[in-house]
Amino acid sequence: MNDLSGRISWADVALALLLVAVSVAISRRRRAGLERDIAVATFRSFAQLLAVGFVLDFVLGGGSELTPVVLLVMVATATLTSGARGKRVPGAYWIAATAVSAAAGGTLGVLLALGIVPASPRAAIPLGSMIISNAMNTASLVMGRLRDDLAANRREVEAHLSLGETATDASSSWHRAAVRSGMLPIVDQTKVVGLVALPGAMTGMLLAGASASSAIRLQLVVMYMLLGGNAFAAMVAGRLTVARLFTADHQLIRSLRRVAG
Repeated sequence: MNDLSGRISWADVALALLLVAVSVAISRRRRAGLERDIAVATFRSFAQLLAVGFVLDFVLGGGSELTPVVLLVMVATATLTSGARGKRVPGAYWIAATAVSAAAGGTLGVLLALGIVPASPRAAIPLGSMIISNAMNTASLVMGRLRDDLAANRREVEAHLSLGETATDASSSWHRAAVRSGMLPIVDQTKVVGLVALPGAMTGMLLAGASASSAIRLQLVVMYMLLGGNAFAAMVAGRLTVARLFTADHQLIRSLRRVAG
């Protein structure tokens, strides 16, 4: 087998920095002002992946009892990131934590319970990281879209409420739109998988020398897993966001009503 990953040395990684230099040069020439961000991103990616590599070497080498700890750290990091993006929603961090945890626990739990993937660090950690990162983005999109839409259409929402509708009914159309916006990226990606681009898991297996048939089977499981995880995250984030944007008396919270002036 032609294992490309085993052929790449640290010298090759250093040579690949030439591509970073190209991006810096283009940014400087076009006055995009991204030189510092590119440098920081390059350094952080190196440091973070190096640190994670040492941890994964230990965990994958036999420290399976640390698998839940690694996944919890990923969930916590995703919660902080998603919560910060949705900070205009009250309780955004709690919403993000619940949505990401539901996506990771529900989706990965089903795969493990059905025996589709083995309960080993080598399977659970990479697959869990994919679910968590996608759920993080979905939760952020749903929270932000729902809050912005309700604020922009607050008069219409309040008109529905004045007719005796509950908060759930009054916000239902914007709730659906937010869930749709959160799930649409992964749905579109699933539609064109293999036609527009070869996705990560499949590419990794092909580069490692696996057969195309094996890579395809794994990628199908991954895509279906991400669809399920994003659905969990969108549903939970949407319901909890609605609950936090309305009072117990089915009124928009004060911060949204103040926007009406």
